[in-house]
Amino acid sequence: MRKRLFAHVPYLQMQAHLPFILERRVNPEIFLSGEALDALDPAELAATAGVLRGEGLSCTIHSPFMDLNPGSLERLLRDATMHRFEQVLDAAEILRPEVMVFHPGFDRWRYGEATNLWLDLSVVAWRRVLDRVRGSGTVIAVENIFEEEPSTLKALFEAVDDPQFRHCFDVGHWNLFRKVGMEQWFEALGGWIAEVHIHDNSGTRDDHAPPGEGAIDFEQFFSLMERHAPDAAYTIEAHSRAHLESSLEVLKPYLGN
Repeated sequence: MRKRLFAHVPYLQMQAHLPFILERRVNPEIFLSGEALDALDPAELAATAGVLRGEGLSCTIHSPFMDLNPGSLERLLRDATMHRFEQVLDAAEILRPEVMVFHPGFDRWRYGEATNLWLDLSVVAWRRVLDRVRGSGTVIAVENIFEEEPSTLKALFEAVDDPQFRHCFDVGHWNLFRKVGMEQWFEALGGWIAEVHIHDNSGTRDDHAPPGEGAIDFEQFFSLMERHAPDAAYTIEAHSRAHLESSLEVLKPYLGN
């Protein structure tokens, strides 16, 4: 079965990569950084959206994340985070993405015994985000970053309890920080997965290498995906066109593309 395939494209490089995207029929996951959002021309964004739709392509959005934290215990940081989130939600009204990926902002070293407070503050933020996309069909997906095991994200999904609030499983990040196996992660969160980020590494740095060039067992990964989340969006997070080309070739047997 042919999978819904996307590829990471920074918005500031979108025009340079658009001919390749159209030629290869690759749906973009458009990364809107804070810098991109501050410089955004709505008319230009609408034109890009029109080209994609005219070619029968869809998109997802990767939201800004650097130094942002919707569950921060510092109000000013929460306010800054929500400012960026509102900006990217404005862009989403033009792009109409299938999924919007956000980072959770949690790590156990910073929060420790304050995890429950972080969770309570996060729930408020995500409900505001969900109010903005209600009725649009866009799914909000929270990605694992520094999570060593799935309990904090599971608690977040259970607390928000909304069908449009799901999980983006980043297999590369899992491999870097994991203290549980992939199967245990899927047993806990597989039912919430709406999107996955695909890239490889050897467990020591976030290489974003093509599958097969690191230590991740992609046979197991795709088997678990078929069992738990067969309808998810698959996004290749390559950071160069050469790595994207390699990834597309390696993944053909798995994605049917």
